[in-house]
Amino acid sequence: MNSKNNRIWVWTSSVLLVSLIAYASVFPPGAKTNDEKAVAKVNGVEISTSKLYNALVTSGGAQTLDSMITEELISQESKKAGIQITDADVTNEIQTIKATYGSEDEFNQALANYGMTLDDLKKNMQSQVTLKKILEPQVTVTDDEIKKYYDENLESLKVPAQVKASHISVATEAEAEAIIAKLKSGGDFATLAKESSTDTATKDKGGDLGYISAGQGDPVFEAAAFALETGGLSSAVQTATGYDVIKVTDHKAASTPTLADKTATIKQSLVDQKISTLSQTWLEQKKSEAKIENNLADLTKTT
Repeated sequence: MNSKNNRIWVWTSSVLLVSLIAYASVFPPGAKTNDEKAVAKVNGVEISTSKLYNALVTSGGAQTLDSMITEELISQESKKAGIQITDADVTNEIQTIKATYGSEDEFNQALANYGMTLDDLKKNMQSQVTLKKILEPQVTVTDDEIKKYYDENLESLKVPAQVKASHISVATEAEAEAIIAKLKSGGDFATLAKESSTDTATKDKGGDLGYISAGQGDPVFEAAAFALETGGLSSAVQTATGYDVIKVTDHKAASTPTLADKTATIKQSLVDQKISTLSQTWLEQKKSEAKIENNLADLTKTT
């Protein structure tokens, strides 16, 4: 089971869909007039608002409308069931999604890849959290299912040895040696990282890399980091990007969690997986039972 895909079964979005909704609120379909304004001109040739609207509809209008119909159905069903969603519910779901990523940066990159901000995600999560609350009472996970998942995925559940490291990355060995000399003379590692490190992703955090496991990055860097004692400082380490000065502040030994340790996490993962599967048939059933009038095709013909 891919936990990331499982967590993101509803929240994915696109800039096009947001643009279409925003456009429709300003230039509603069917509102064409003789003095319709051009949204752009190319060598004097106008591109009209209606032409833009039709292009957006053609590219993603049907998908957008289907999503809006789905959201309305979920909203109506939640009212019938007396379900209310709080900000805390949405925040908790987002935190759960974040936990499936290796870091905050990786999570933020995923948002950027979908053309979304955190606020966009919160808005998109409303329907997912609501649907989850509607369907969760219909889902059961047995102790046998939890045990089966634990046994089948034990290797991936094991926690490898880790070190908590910080680094200062520079271009030359001479620069690295100069930094080491400053550190040995009482210089502050975080301050020097902010001043000198070429790693833009970590320099503003004082070079902090958090906990790292072997196999995640440069093998030379990792070998040097794991060889250091807690509180230890490396010599100049030549890596793929230049030279690094590494400081290790903590070690965590490899560990194997027990079934009891992972029961709650596994149960939630299995519940989410079952909800994801159930949601498709549930939505199809609700759509078949509802009176839905989709006039998108007719409206675009009038623009």
